[in-house]
Amino acid sequence: MTQHISITEFLSNNLTGEHRVALTEMLHDIVNACKKIALAIDQGALAGNMGSLGSENVQGEVQKALDVITNDIFIETNQLSGYVAGMASEEMDDVIEVAETQRQKGQYLLLFDPLDGSSNVNVNISVGTIFSILKSAKVKPGLADFLQAGTQQICAGYALYGTSTMLVLTTGNGVNGFTLDGSVGEFYLSHPDIKVPVDTQEFAINMSNYRFWQEPVQRYIDECLQGEEGVRKKDFNMRWVASMVAEVHRILVRGGVFMYPIDSKLQSKGGKLRLMYEANPMSFIVEQAGGASTTGIQRILEVHPNGLHQRVPVMMGSRNEVERIAAYHSKKIAR
Repeated sequence: MTQHISITEFLSNNLTGEHRVALTEMLHDIVNACKKIALAIDQGALAGNMGSLGSENVQGEVQKALDVITNDIFIETNQLSGYVAGMASEEMDDVIEVAETQRQKGQYLLLFDPLDGSSNVNVNISVGTIFSILKSAKVKPGLADFLQAGTQQICAGYALYGTSTMLVLTTGNGVNGFTLDGSVGEFYLSHPDIKVPVDTQEFAINMSNYRFWQEPVQRYIDECLQGEEGVRKKDFNMRWVASMVAEVHRILVRGGVFMYPIDSKLQSKGGKLRLMYEANPMSFIVEQAGGASTTGIQRILEVHPNGLHQRVPVMMGSRNEVERIAAYHSKKIAR
């Protein structure tokens, strides 16, 4: 661990500016929420946390027991600082109103996906939590106050519950990763100043959807699969975890590109991944680490949301590959 710097010490020494006090307190609550979620996941079937509930969330997805458990943990724990004026969860239809007694200093909005990749929990594959913090113009915000472009984020991060529990975050001044020492219940700085390699030979995509993709994506993947014998003159490896947090974390550690593009099945929905809970916070993190993100035709952080659960195509990771994918969409690189 890097000089055994705790996340509390790191925030105290590195946060500056108008948001310093509020972010310190809000991130303290987020850290505690992630610790509780990590414990709930670790207990798994022993605590009756596995399995499906038979109900669906607002996305039309079947909820797992842990979806509800983690959502409740995040809502309850993140009202303690008093700075959160309102919340929005991927699991809930509408904005979450924070009680007046719990938002005395309410100046911020917290958006989150409490359990990304929950389809993986029953097979013991890495899952995560994603969060985004925005400034609120009102002490008692409404839906319109949440509909801000990703460029307005003041903080974003994720927790990864894998072989170790990690918390990765940015406040707009680079990206840092912290690993949980379960013996003392504290996160310590383990991955300082993370940088995404600009070049890569690795891509992550659900190949079963190949026949539904648009031509620019098919072209890009075809060239990767052709390897040394193709126009790219190099071999690529493919990875697919079906958990965005795990996919993006791998990219932050060793480079790569993660893609969930628009396809003919998703056309009416606008995409697969949610702009406010997944695409925006992850794009903020990736860009702060030197990577790039795009819908194919637009920088993700510049998309102005038209709804709380809006979906968008997502392609992010090593800058040179993402720029190539965007160029294929804009026809700037001819065949």
